[in-house]
Amino acid sequence: MEVQLKETERIDDLQLKGLKLIQDTNGFCFGIDAVLLANFAKVKKGAKVVDLGTGTGIISILLCGKTNLSKIIGVEVQQEVADMAKRSTKLNDLENKFEVINENIINLDKIYENNSFDAIVTNPPYKKENTGILNDEKKKLISRHEILAKLEDYIKISNKLLKDKCEFYMVHRPERLVDIMAYMRQYKIEPKEIRFVCSHNNEPPKLVLIKG
Repeated sequence: MEVQLKETERIDDLQLKGLKLIQDTNGFCFGIDAVLLANFAKVKKGAKVVDLGTGTGIISILLCGKTNLSKIIGVEVQQEVADMAKRSTKLNDLENKFEVINENIINLDKIYENNSFDAIVTNPPYKKENTGILNDEKKKLISRHEILAKLEDYIKISNKLLKDKCEFYMVHRPERLVDIMAYMRQYKIEPKEIRFVCSHNNEPPKLVLIKG
């Protein structure tokens, strides 16, 4: 299906079942962390999934190609980015499987009933507000820094939305692992599997994948 591209947008081939993704060259483009999380998440057949902070929809689209989920809802707070993800669903003919909503994740308990999802995946902003290198581009700033929702918010809302005995998957930076596990315990999501990711042998890990 053909879709309209804006001046700074491009279409990337995801090298999986012909799936493609629209990205803005001036915005935040997906990295290896999203691909690793999509591989790490073991989504069961027929599962109803929510992708918290879906961005351009990369994780959701990959999961549509890799699993037999019944429905995945991508939640994106930035309207322009959510629109891009919606056009990618049309580009891939995934409207029946992948729904994008333009909303802050902290408001999801007002939209969905508690205990209504079989799995949650999330690649949240890595940096605390007012830390690290700040970017003048608003879309990149919101994607990288905890401006509109904190790490705790992602785990707190997951506790409400996730069914009992179902699964939570997150990718983040190793330096936030203690915070992640503390919040998971606080909100009754039990850490079950941790995988560290290094760029090269004998180097410290750059990413951590965690299942609860």
